[in-house]
Amino acid sequence: MTQQTSKYQNISCSYYDQLEAYATKQTQCLVIFRDDDLEKTTEGIIVDVFAKEGAEYLKLNNGIVIRLDQLISINGITLSNVC
Repeated sequence: MTQQTSKYQNISCSYYDQLEAYATKQTQCLVIFRDDDLEKTTEGIIVDVFAKEGAEYLKLNNGIVIRLDQLISINGITLSNVC
């Protein structure tokens, strides 16, 4: 996955809470996200939600790491960018 260079945009607190709930319950997730302006889709279980270098990320059990503001939807729930 390509490292994003644009300024990180916080995601909604409730969406972040949903990501943590998926991780805690080890829910299989269908993830749609942006990578280099392309829309990509992957599936996996969220194994970590973490902050690094001024941005927040999630890591899936398939090894993919996604910056949270690059998410489009998870399990059909669309990202809201307001916290």
